[in-house]
Amino acid sequence: MDKPFYRRCLGVIMVLTIIYLIHKVHFIFNPVVTLVQILIVPLTISGFLYYLLRPVVQFLEGKKMNRVLSILLIYLLFAGVVTIFLMVVWPPLQKQITEFINNVPKLIDGLQSQMDEIRNNSYFSMFDNENTRLMDKITEYINEAVERASVYISHVFNFLNDFFIVVGTVPIMLYYMLKEDHRVTPALTRMVPKRYRHEGEQVIHDVDTMLKGFIAGRMISAFVLAVMCFVGFWLVGLPYALLLAVVGALFNFIPYFGSLLGAIPCVIVAFTVSPTMVIWVIIIVVIAQQVEGNLVSPYIYGKTINIHPLTTIVLLLIAGDFGGILGMILAIPVYMTLKIIVVRIYQIFLSEKVEEMNT
Repeated sequence: MDKPFYRRCLGVIMVLTIIYLIHKVHFIFNPVVTLVQILIVPLTISGFLYYLLRPVVQFLEGKKMNRVLSILLIYLLFAGVVTIFLMVVWPPLQKQITEFINNVPKLIDGLQSQMDEIRNNSYFSMFDNENTRLMDKITEYINEAVERASVYISHVFNFLNDFFIVVGTVPIMLYYMLKEDHRVTPALTRMVPKRYRHEGEQVIHDVDTMLKGFIAGRMISAFVLAVMCFVGFWLVGLPYALLLAVVGALFNFIPYFGSLLGAIPCVIVAFTVSPTMVIWVIIIVVIAQQVEGNLVSPYIYGKTINIHPLTTIVLLLIAGDFGGILGMILAIPVYMTLKIIVVRIYQIFLSEKVEEMNT
């Protein structure tokens, strides 16, 4: 009788039983799920701002400035930046969002007219009816994409207008994150058994380094990409240049898929103007993404993020299905955090097994 085999089978049965029982009493966890849904967005924004502002706090502390005073000074500067954004950037951005939502029927008509011109072109007329039906299908898909984009942007706009929870909680969360920064590692280390505390400190350091590289890198890269795209769109006269640049920058937080998703609305809006505008927009987007991907990102990330592209794609597909855009943004840092922890636990387990075999 293979006792280890039966022990493993018993362990699998117990795990499946626990999962089944948890599923049966899932209503007990509904308050926890609701709390997580309420706090996930403020926590995410606070975490991103924490890793962006922490180096500034550490720099000011190095200049012999009190930590609380440093945080308050950063808050004052940050409030100034937000005020400038609300006065300079937000009014035209809000106007473009409203115009885009109101002009969706005109955009669809313009798109249809452009598709009709292409269909009646002498070069296109050489193709058979099968290709004509294909063009009709493409037009239908693009029209549907424009309508969905308008609905999505409308939801985002309403969400930003009702952002009271974030506005009320993010500054408080961020303040305590920055203020208690030096206490986090000791507090987490005390939760680890004494014999593994050195390894625990190393894991916390590795996770912190990874998150710092990923979050700071994504935010800086997204800002650079937004500026380059806006300047390019403005120069060629693309409608809704600021809105499309911001949308592209937000999608840039999603690895691999983000660049494609951010380019789609730009190309669709450009197509309502003219095929020539589509070519210009594609050139601008490709140049901006190449500069961001080959010059900005490698300099910021370095070797911090080491993950296979296929793994990234699978993670994004799964996270997007469960958590939407927010899930896709959080998929990589969550995966990398779990990977660091699991790999370290496996190394400890393996080293102990080797020691047992040697003794």
